Parts: sequence; C-alpha cells; structure tokens
Amino acid sequence: MNKPANANLFSRLFDGLDDPTRVAIETVDGQRITYGDLIARAGQTANVLIARGVKPGDRVAAQTEKSVAGLVLYLATVRAGAVYLPLNTAYTLNELEYFITDAEPSLVVCDPSKADGIGAIAAKVGARVETLDADGKGSLTDAVATAKPEFTTVARGDDDLAAILYTSGTTGRSKGAMLSHDNLASNSLALVDYWRFTNKDVLIHALPIYHTHGLFVASNVTLFARASMIFLPKFDPELIIRLMARATVMMGVPTFYTRLLQSPALTKESTAHMRLFVSGSAPLLADTHREWMARTGHAVLERYGMTETNMNTSNPYDGERVPGAVGHALPGVSVRVTDPETGKTLGPETIGVIEVKGPNVFRGYWRMPEKTKAEFRGDGFFITGDLGKIDRHGYVHILGRGKDLVISGGFNVYPKEIESEIDAMPGVIETAVIGVPHADFGEGVTAVVVCDKNAAVDEAAVLKALEGRLAKFKMPKRVFIVDELPRNAMGKVQKNILRDMYKGIYEK
Repeated sequence: MNKPANANLFSRLFDGLDDPTRVAIETVDGQRITYGDLIARAGQTANVLIARGVKPGDRVAAQTEKSVAGLVLYLATVRAGAVYLPLNTAYTLNELEYFITDAEPSLVVCDPSKADGIGAIAAKVGARVETLDADGKGSLTDAVATAKPEFTTVARGDDDLAAILYTSGTTGRSKGAMLSHDNLASNSLALVDYWRFTNKDVLIHALPIYHTHGLFVASNVTLFARASMIFLPKFDPELIIRLMARATVMMGVPTFYTRLLQSPALTKESTAHMRLFVSGSAPLLADTHREWMARTGHAVLERYGMTETNMNTSNPYDGERVPGAVGHALPGVSVRVTDPETGKTLGPETIGVIEVKGPNVFRGYWRMPEKTKAEFRGDGFFITGDLGKIDRHGYVHILGRGKDLVISGGFNVYPKEIESEIDAMPGVIETAVIGVPHADFGEGVTAVVVCDKNAAVDEAAVLKALEGRLAKFKMPKRVFIVDELPRNAMGKVQKNILRDMYKGIYEK
C-alpha cells in the first residue's frame, strides 16, 4: 500500500478505499458497519472533539467498555490529530488520578456511572468529560448524532504522536509510552503481509480495545487489509466456536485457548473454516500449544510484542511454529540478545536481555527524558528488560523478565505497586510479589508476606484490604504468610527462589 502524503494513521488506513460498501464490522446484535460508515462516524466524532476544544497534540483519554463507538473514538482522535489514551476499564479512581494528572488530557470519555468521580479528577487538569456506556450510548453519542460527517483529516508527520499507552515497570509509577503514527502504521502493515491478511478475512475480535493487542494489532491489521471483524463485547467460548464456521482468524491471549479447550464443541470440524489462530500478550504454555494442535489440527501462531514496541517477532505463517518460542524478528525489526551487565551482543543459545530496534519502537516515555535515555542503547536499540535467547534456527525464546514484571491475563502488573499497598497494612513487615505459572492467566499474581508475630494478618485480611485499591487484574490470586523472605549476601530478596518455591500452586 502506497504511503499517502499525509502520514496521519487515519489517512494511511482509509485513503484509496475502493469499495466503501465493504463490511468492516459486524456486531452480535446484527449491525453491519461498512468502511464508508466507519469513515463517516469518525468524521462526526472528530467534529465533536474539535467542538469540545481538542487541538492537534492534545490527549483524549478513554475509560469505556468495548463498543463500536469506542473504536470510532480512537479513529476520530487520530483523525483529528490528537493523541489517544486508552485506560483499562478495571482501573480504580485511585489509579486513574495518576494517569489523568500525568497525561493532562483535554477531554476524558468514561462510563456514565463513573462520570462524577472521574469528573472531579479531570477538573484538576481542566479537562472536559463526555460519557459512553457499554452499548455505545452517552453524551458523546448524543453529540455525534447531529454532527456533520465531513471532516478534513489533520495532517501529521511520521513521528507525531498518535497514542500514549501506560505501561508498568518494577519501580516507581507507570510510564506513558509515546507511539507515533508511523510506529502504528508500519507495524500493522508488516503484520498484514506476514500473516497473509486479505480482504477475504473475517476476524473474531474478542479482545479488549484498551491495549496494544486488541486496539492496534487486531483492529489496525483488519482495517489495513480491508478485511472485516466480528466485534464481540467480551470473550464467550461457545459463541466463538459457533462463529468459527464463517470466520478465518482469531487473535487471543492464552486464557482464550485454555478456556476454549474446555469445550467439547472444539473439534477439527468446528475449526475447519479457520486459517489462523494467533496468541500473545502472555506466554502460551507449550502443553496448551500441543493440546490445541491435537484437538483442532491448527498450530497456534505465537508472537512477541510490548506496549513500547508493538509487535517484534512472530512464528512463521509457513514453516514450523515452535511451542514455547515466539518466532523470528518481523521484517524491518532487528532483535538481539545482550549481556545485561556489559551490553555485549551474545551468540545463539545464550541467555541475556532482549533488545529491539525498528520503525515499530516507540518515541520514548511521556515527560520522562532521563528514563527514555536510560532504556536505549547508543545505536538505537531499546532494552526490553525481558530475558531470553535466540536459538540456532533464529527463533526467539522469552525466558523471564529481568525486572520481575508480572504478566497476568495479558496485562502488565508491576510488583512494587502491590507490595507498597500491602506493606502499608498494620502488622505487615515486608512483602514480595511474584508471578507464578498459571494455565489460564500465563502468570498468577502471588504475594509472600512477612508479618509481626502478634499481628492478626492472614490471606483474607490482605485481600480485603486491597479491594477497591487495585484493579482486579492486579489483585493477588494467593497470599502466603511466611516468617522471612530469602535473601542473598547483599540482603536483596531473591524472587527467583520464591518463584521456584511456589511454582506449582496453580496447577490443576
């Protein structure tokens, strides 16, 4: 696809559309939204954004349930030259306050039920608030209904920001990864080609649209290919199996695959019309990969990406999809493994830190120039913090995270935040939070707590104290009370020992 003069992602997605009557989105209640409809709705919504004072470069924050109107809001924000900031629907007001005061959006869109709480936070940065519920209804929709569909897409350059996604680290606060129009466009176009997407494809879209996988990979790839997507509000195993009779592709997290395998309706016959199953956002257990192959005859294609980089590697479309591996570097992307101490590039089969470079790699962290500088090598490679190796056949293997990041159900969780909350409880001396292998979630968040001998602190008390303080995906699945934490000679807690101690607790 030729790159238009305007590098705005919206222009790159829709310029040159040959058939506006082609269906882009189907919904479970029977709506069929064409590409022409999508462009018109994005124009209406962009006009509302401008009327609400949104200017090029402004941030538009959205914490909304999944809906077609929510996806249109993303497209309209980009079209208006603003910067889209999706926020996980599980975030509490306590957590949202940081994101909103840090990003300083000019507009926040939220569920009507949260308008009062979020409105008080938005007022601190002078942001306006509009509402959008799970059915795509709210004050934003009311305004859009009377807006004009004509809108001239705002010109943007390759390096201008299209989105900010907050990512978790292991120390300090979450960081806003700044993603440019070219970051998103180049990566999606590479995936269209690598995964053989065409306008004949029908994607089962059951992912949320507040993170990279569902918003950028699934949606952008489908639209670039002029394919269509069946837009599901949530993951429903039995419905998805029925839809496979007329779909061709599904993108999911490991939890999707473990839950689908529990259904007797999943067979070679029920998946016969499908051509591709993609998994990402968390490690897919090799056993799940093999069981899926045995039941369906399809090898799941696992890939590796990050909030900061979009997709970096993928198992091949043609060729062996190795269980437990995430494949080769995508075209245009360079991947290497380095010594974490010296930065020296390591040879095949040697474990080190994974570093990546390419047009997919983000522009840096929002308002954190020093942190950005520290995460990049002098030659432009981004230090991912993931530990891994490249085998002799060029396949990348992710073996852990050097910074103890936990990925549970496809969501990044950083231990320090949870540890700080538990440590604040009366009677708690110290806490270590780790990720432990979990068949459904990839990793289960697990807390190991040392208490005062006389404290009445147990698992139930810790979980009760965390309710309402943390999003559900950050909540520990188990809490263990112990006498002491293992330490090395320097006094540092050895989380690797804890992970070994508790590694079998979630086995079924």
